[in-house]
Amino acid sequence: MSIATRTGDDGTTGLIFGQRVPKHHSRVEAVGRVDELNAALGLAKCHSAGDGFVFGHLEAIQRDLVNLMGELAAADEDQARYLDSRFGHVADAELTRLDEGVKELEATSIKFDGWATPGRTPAAATLDLARVAARRAERHLAWMRDVGGHPMRPLLLRYVNRASDLLWLLARRAEERTEVNRES
Repeated sequence: MSIATRTGDDGTTGLIFGQRVPKHHSRVEAVGRVDELNAALGLAKCHSAGDGFVFGHLEAIQRDLVNLMGELAAADEDQARYLDSRFGHVADAELTRLDEGVKELEATSIKFDGWATPGRTPAAATLDLARVAARRAERHLAWMRDVGGHPMRPLLLRYVNRASDLLWLLARRAEERTEVNRES
């Protein structure tokens, strides 16, 4: 099977379970924004390979995002069908894992104390780029629900919000670890 199906040449794309929608449909846009986040996480992973803690969190978030994109790619009327299907979905356990990561980092003295200026290290800059992608996806999901009227489990918005919080802390960790290495 070729990736070039040509079915999208007319400006439409298929959702899960076969419904076709315009490529500018808000569900397609949501999937695209989460896919951008996933790609940004991949870049951050490349720059964080020496830090197993960061790498592990990024890998887990990427796996979760695949499931989140699947759910977003189901039409409004197919949301319950998606959750009943064999496809994976983000659950409370995944949100708890993010919360635990936040708590663990905050326990090491990394705390939110205002704005950070991205770019102190390559690893931190890529984590901040991923955080910004997460916030962009989060804003679109909120718009989809509040303005677009598309049904969405509240957990999805909470998950993306918490992922962005964790990414902010991971970026600060990357900066801190580099500063410690410079001082040694």
